[in-house]
Amino acid sequence: MTSKVAIVEFEKGAERESLKRAVELLGGLADLNTSEKPVVVKVGVFSHKAENHTSLPVVDAITNLFNNASKVMLAESDNYQGKGLERLQLWKELFTERVIPLDLSDDPEPVKVKLAGQEVNMPSVLLKPKVLVDTHILRSYVNGSILKNLFGCILDSKRVKYHKVLPTLLADVYEAIGGVDFAVLDGTLFWLGAGKAPVPMNTLIVGRDAVAVEAVGASLVGFDPEKMPIIQEFVKRGLGEGTLESIKIVGASFETLKDKFKSVAAAPRKKSAQHKGPQTWGGQANQVLNGLIRDGFFNQSKRTLQDVTTALEARGLSVKGKERNIADALARRVKRNVLKKYKTSEGQVYWTD
Repeated sequence: MTSKVAIVEFEKGAERESLKRAVELLGGLADLNTSEKPVVVKVGVFSHKAENHTSLPVVDAITNLFNNASKVMLAESDNYQGKGLERLQLWKELFTERVIPLDLSDDPEPVKVKLAGQEVNMPSVLLKPKVLVDTHILRSYVNGSILKNLFGCILDSKRVKYHKVLPTLLADVYEAIGGVDFAVLDGTLFWLGAGKAPVPMNTLIVGRDAVAVEAVGASLVGFDPEKMPIIQEFVKRGLGEGTLESIKIVGASFETLKDKFKSVAAAPRKKSAQHKGPQTWGGQANQVLNGLIRDGFFNQSKRTLQDVTTALEARGLSVKGKERNIADALARRVKRNVLKKYKTSEGQVYWTD
């Protein structure tokens, strides 16, 4: 069966109408939008201090879309940035008796599941028969957005250790929760990576096959889905379509949009005050590393070089072949007493008081 993905471009302020249009192109959501099934919207928000999360108007459009549901829960879990409930306050103006925030880490009855060979707690609230909506931003990041967002379903605030087995882990999560029912990739802004200002693109990529939505979004921003390990792990297990030829794309012209995204990615851009900084890899690395220090990454746990490298990549920095550079950058901060270090059997570890 061919998966269908809808792409819709929208004007600011028309998010509700545009998302409804996308759903119409898909054939509707009558089986999901019912009073019998509460809806959980797994938003992706790494930090409440950053902007790289689904916009408030798009989350509003999602909650409005499920107007028959008795309850719509906006869900996130704790991480080293803080409590999930704190980060969910980004959408507090949407909260009502029906639309409520849900900190997954506060689940009173988590279930133990085996993920990537390890026993891990997961929130029972995500399990069927609830409707699960997955939404995140459109970004130039090899690990994607929609499928990577499932990482927040693990009840462990120190999740960086799982990056080494990310494709297997995420596919295991997907299978454990019974899949994603509806995926919304929010291209209000196109996030180009660390140190680069996002570009307004006002595009929604929507579908009932989360893997297909991820594949279409990845292709739009310049990746080959067939070379992305996470997508291919899902495809291998039969969890969705990851080949564009097997996906029916409806709505806006895919080829036209792809050219538009390619042009935007290639164009030199001035920095906004919030995103100012040098364009060299070293400049970007310093900016992102300083952000990790500022956000408390090193005061939650002692971090190995691999932990730091993984965290830098998670924030959009290319790290391939840069381990020596990263080690040097850490050494400079140790010398300036910004970080502390000592040697263990795993190598150097770094932390702050």
